[in-house]
Amino acid sequence: MSANGNTQARATTTAGRTQSTGRGRSDGAARRPTQTARSGSVAYARQTAERTVDVPVGAALSVADRVTEIVEPFTARQSAERELKSIRTRVERDLNRFERRGASVRRKARTRVRQTRNRVERELRQRRRSVRTTVKRNRVKAEDGLKRAQTTVTERVSTLV
Repeated sequence: MSANGNTQARATTTAGRTQSTGRGRSDGAARRPTQTARSGSVAYARQTAERTVDVPVGAALSVADRVTEIVEPFTARQSAERELKSIRTRVERDLNRFERRGASVRRKARTRVRQTRNRVERELRQRRRSVRTTVKRNRVKAEDGLKRAQTTVTERVSTLV
């Protein structure tokens, strides 16, 4: 449909004219269905042609409106300064938000690293303590076994001598 909305009205009027011109003829009754079909085809063709023209024109006007909206604040010095100030404020606000998010992530990462390091160090201390305890226990057992063996050997030697 066209932007002005007259396409349907024109098609109806044209179809009416086609029918009225065929009434005065003697063979008009035979031609009416054919002419109505032609006028419908003509109206469809006209509508398609108008649409083909209207779409790019409408798109161009939309682009022009958008460009005007973008350029308009910069036409006067005062409004340009106001627009630049608002842009600067927006950019600063965004930068501050990015900085806060980055600092937050950095703090969380540092905390995670510290917790992991403390956990690993704690586990290492526990393992060292466990190894020392096991080594001490085994040394004591070995020393006790050695003393028993030494006393046994000493007793046997003294019985032989």
